[in-house]
Amino acid sequence: MADFAILLPSAEGKAPGGNPLAPDMFDYRTSNTFNYFSELNPERRAVIKALQQTIQDSEEEDLEKLFGVKGDTLEEAVKVNLEIYGSPLLAAVDRYGPGVMYTAMEFAELPTGAQRRLLENGVIFSGLFGVLRPDDLIPNYRLKMDAKLPSLGKMATYWKPLISPSLNRALTGKFVWDLLPQVHREAWEDEGTYRALVQVKFYDEDESGERKAVTHNVKRLRGALVNFVVRDPAESVEDLEEWEAPGGYEIDHDATTFDEESKTGTIVMVSSPGWEKRRAEREAAREDVAREKAAAKAARQAEAEDDEDDE
Repeated sequence: MADFAILLPSAEGKAPGGNPLAPDMFDYRTSNTFNYFSELNPERRAVIKALQQTIQDSEEEDLEKLFGVKGDTLEEAVKVNLEIYGSPLLAAVDRYGPGVMYTAMEFAELPTGAQRRLLENGVIFSGLFGVLRPDDLIPNYRLKMDAKLPSLGKMATYWKPLISPSLNRALTGKFVWDLLPQVHREAWEDEGTYRALVQVKFYDEDESGERKAVTHNVKRLRGALVNFVVRDPAESVEDLEEWEAPGGYEIDHDATTFDEESKTGTIVMVSSPGWEKRRAEREAAREDVAREKAAAKAARQAEAEDDEDDE
């Protein structure tokens, strides 16, 4: 049984539409709804009410600031937020599917077991819903975690005392992959209930040895990391050694840190010149090991057959 959790941000880009016959997103009595953090329902309703009231009371300029968009995109944001209660529903992992990180997860292509591990062990931070499981059924909406509603304030601040108790219970004893941007992390009061928690940072290194933190491509790398974590699954820093990351990112053990007292650490992964050659060497070594194992297995089988013939 998997003993890990993955903390994920929601995606700004969302798939439209959904299943119009899906049950009400706040009705958890039916067997085909999956909203695990249902204790947050009253607060979710409060956010939706405040959001819709803000839309009705605000000028266009204020709404542009609230949603961070203009023009047709603003019109769409207003429309979907006012239609939340009547909107068709999609599983969160599908709703956020157009997002860069979620696209890189390649959820639909994962083996069934890996899909199940993501659905059961992923936790998504959402400005509208607080926290979600990837298979929670949700409508289309637009509300960032750093958005501010006049009656509730900044969403991260609003959600922090509400989601932290549930989240800390859910993480008890687990190895946690923290893939949250800082704005989402601000919505959680971390009580350290987990077995260990690690963040993963990516750097590009040039010929001179100078390193720069990856920013533009980091969502795609995090998505690929999720894909790797749920396949095996990966429940330790050592497990990450087997990951052949896109772009040749490799663990820098000297820069990687872990504090035993706080049970938290940072894994540093670096893409540096010569990574293609190093990867080819690792792959060749794995092939050699596989051949040796196959030969040893064949030898054991042949020996067993000889023993049967002697009887």
